[in-house]
Amino acid sequence: MPVQSPISSVNDFVVRFANVNGSGSASANELFARSILRHGVPVSPRNIFPSNIQGLPTWYEVRVTEDGHLGARGGVDLMVAMNPQTWDKDVAGIEPGGYLFYDSTKPLPQSKFRDDITVIGVPLTAITNSTYTDPRQRQLFKNIIYLGSLCALLDMDPKLIEQLIAEQYKGKEKLLSSNVHALHLGRDWALQNLKCPIGLQVKKADKVGDRIFIEGNSAAALGAVYGGATVCAWYPITPSSSLADAFGAHCKKLRHDPKTGKANYAIVQGEDELASIGIVVGAGWNGARAFTATSGPGISLMTEFIGLSYFAEIPAVIMNVQRAGPSTGMPTRTQQCDIIACAYASHGDTKHVLLFPEDPAEAFEFAAQAFDLAERLQTTIFLMLDLDIGMNHRLSRPLKWDDARQYDRGKVMTAEMLDEGRDFGRYLDVDGDGIPYRTYPGTHPTKGSYFTRGTSRDRYARYSEEGAVYADNMQRLVRKFETAQDMVPRPLQANAAKPTKYGVLYFGSTAPAMDEAIQLLEARGHMLDRMRIRAFPFHSSVASFIADHDFVYVVEQNRDAQLRSLIVNENGIDPVRLVPIRHYDGTPITARFIANAIGEHQDQLKLTPLRKVKS
Repeated sequence: MPVQSPISSVNDFVVRFANVNGSGSASANELFARSILRHGVPVSPRNIFPSNIQGLPTWYEVRVTEDGHLGARGGVDLMVAMNPQTWDKDVAGIEPGGYLFYDSTKPLPQSKFRDDITVIGVPLTAITNSTYTDPRQRQLFKNIIYLGSLCALLDMDPKLIEQLIAEQYKGKEKLLSSNVHALHLGRDWALQNLKCPIGLQVKKADKVGDRIFIEGNSAAALGAVYGGATVCAWYPITPSSSLADAFGAHCKKLRHDPKTGKANYAIVQGEDELASIGIVVGAGWNGARAFTATSGPGISLMTEFIGLSYFAEIPAVIMNVQRAGPSTGMPTRTQQCDIIACAYASHGDTKHVLLFPEDPAEAFEFAAQAFDLAERLQTTIFLMLDLDIGMNHRLSRPLKWDDARQYDRGKVMTAEMLDEGRDFGRYLDVDGDGIPYRTYPGTHPTKGSYFTRGTSRDRYARYSEEGAVYADNMQRLVRKFETAQDMVPRPLQANAAKPTKYGVLYFGSTAPAMDEAIQLLEARGHMLDRMRIRAFPFHSSVASFIADHDFVYVVEQNRDAQLRSLIVNENGIDPVRLVPIRHYDGTPITARFIANAIGEHQDQLKLTPLRKVKS
């Protein structure tokens, strides 16, 4: 018996699976998460995996949360320890009073355990060896057997798991029956040999509603389809490759002519990232809606073409699924570390539009919107995803689309307008918003043509190295960027229950943890107004929000407080008033981390004069 009372909780706990990459555990672990959803209980799963193909440790964490918290919580209540390499670390990560589930076929010394947790041993290897002779079957069904044991221990309904298995192996009766058999091997053994259920239990609820379970990369790819993208040029890189793959899968269903069966899209895998963005810019110049999916190292290679898109004013969309850098960094870990690199990508004076979705639903919406923005602003638009959003399944509100919605192609001069005698200057600002008219190639046999170049030119696209002409063009680009402020998604603000002098800014995948952290902070008596930034350039309400508070915390997942730096640079804010809350170890930020970091600073404010608190 543990010296501490075992944790007792219904529909509110964290399970972490510690496995070896390539062991076939991923499908069983995801099956566990989906089965809890079938109980009507929300889950928030996260896959933590190595960048090699096989052999290194991998973890799969499932947060069971009837209250619907979708951010990482921190801490583990039940550890399913299947990897001897990480045993000590895994056992150390269990909350006091938590549970350790392991393969007890081979006895372990008492020193390998803790006296403040409940140890649950199931002889998984012995069960599989006595049932199966094929080595691969032994490994794969071992995963389903431990799922069956967890089903008994957590008091889950086995019929719901059987339904999921039936859906997965529909039409493959042999695989279906063998998986169901393995499930019951584990469940029956646990019911016969262990005290079931334990303190952690899953009870049927009705808390999922109409929400869907989808990865952000798949949602963004679908947004690209609905947003009118017909060209995707890409080069494989983790964690963005699945976005391009998903675009292809969606196009196969939605982008074939119903009469001829011909595809009305093009997906090109370039020889590298530079070629990929070149294809995108070329397609955009020709009037197509085009995008690439990449990550930080790809952005580094693409910057020259990004500068061309900015200066020649050619629409393009880049979906950046961020990972931990610099250089190769940690390819399979999450961060929000490309903010500065994308905002000012390329040499010279450039500024780019960034969109920050918080979840798959916004990834879908912002991806579609990115193509309208790219054509309205005639420039590169960045959709700033990250690994946590992109490669993890997330409960999300249903994706919605208005079939009456029309694509906004921006200022395009037609042949009729040219015949009417309209003055066409490719870089001529006719109404003060900084956005010129463009023509598509072949618009008119004699009018509307121009030379596209990355060199300096005048308002009519004529080559010029005159300083005044160059400055005029660069200043117009600034006006265009200012115009973008009212086109991009606006920040969302929520005020505390009581008036407060303190606020918090956050963005992207930090949002679910931040929402929960606010509750933890309020329980400690700390009141914060909050604003979620959804795009750059920043709307004027961001500066107003900062001005209305003595201190504003800026929560982000990178080392250098990049969003904070961008705010200071763009708005001339006194940096002392912006307190950085930074998380950058490659794991998703947690509500506990945010609440502790802000809470400690708030506690200091009660003891220290305002201007002496270190930020």
